[in-house]
Amino acid sequence: MPVIGVLTAGGDCPGLNAVIRGVTAGALGEADTEVVGIRNGWEGLMEGDTVPLDRDAVRGILFRGGTILGTSRMDPYVHGDGYKSCERTIKQNGLDCVIVIGGDGTLRSALRLWEEGLPVVGVPKTIDNDIAGTDVTFGFDTAVQVATNAIDRLASTAESHNRVIVVEVMGRSKGWIATYAGIAGGADAILIPEVECDLESVAEIIRARHRRGRRYSIVVVAEGIAPPAGSALQPSRKDAFGFDRLGGVSYQVAAILEELTGFETRVTVLGHVQRGGTPSAFDRVLATRLGVAAAGYAIEGRRGVMAAVRGEDIVPVPLQEACAEIRGVSEQLYATAAAFFG
Repeated sequence: MPVIGVLTAGGDCPGLNAVIRGVTAGALGEADTEVVGIRNGWEGLMEGDTVPLDRDAVRGILFRGGTILGTSRMDPYVHGDGYKSCERTIKQNGLDCVIVIGGDGTLRSALRLWEEGLPVVGVPKTIDNDIAGTDVTFGFDTAVQVATNAIDRLASTAESHNRVIVVEVMGRSKGWIATYAGIAGGADAILIPEVECDLESVAEIIRARHRRGRRYSIVVVAEGIAPPAGSALQPSRKDAFGFDRLGGVSYQVAAILEELTGFETRVTVLGHVQRGGTPSAFDRVLATRLGVAAAGYAIEGRRGVMAAVRGEDIVPVPLQEACAEIRGVSEQLYATAAAFFG
């Protein structure tokens, strides 16, 4: 009887439970297939923390945020000995394949483990939408909608008080959420890691708006932009696993913009609200399709691949392709956003 393991690793993301549900339903739709949930990401694979999954176990989870399996930032190459750290759990559970649901860091570890002998299938997961090889990742649509709703609300209070409001959204190395939410929310400027930060130009946009009688502005900032030149750098903060903790660069941006323009400037950092809560209908459908497809690849004997979106189709792509680079916002898309600045 084929046994398929499934784990969620890295940051949580709207739609994770829909993937777990899709994997389980897709696998159990085939005769003599068993599904094993691996708790808390790579940590569970290294420590043997597993739970059997059947249809009853995944009922009622489609609309839930987070992940019923739990997740962690633990990594088998940072906190263990790679494949050796996972081998006992694989053998004890008779795992023929492990479906790994994660972002770029998780998928890179999955690729290394596959090269060492672990049979894996990947599912791209990140609200940042920056994984190569796929047109879109589940969780992105939900995060953009949350950020857009926040911008809509902040615009009304900014207008009422004649303020500049800097809205910080997630985006460790790429600015997909900032760009999409900025376009959807009618932002007057958008700062992303892919484009050099020029706060004097942003200040001029704000001053020009005020000269025209538009006495408020919204500036959307991706958390991963480089700190503005001349700003006071804060010591790098680390989480429990040694990874950089981002968040707060918008306070430096706001202080400089207030100095350059003379206009009262406030900051809103959206943070983890973008990752939590109920996934959008789009993300539920996409996550379900990816989960079912990944289960199909596992049963077919495909290994070292990732379920990816290409147009209207879900197709297998090599993990090497998915891990080759981090996909950023195109110049054309940013130019579309910039056409509305000011």
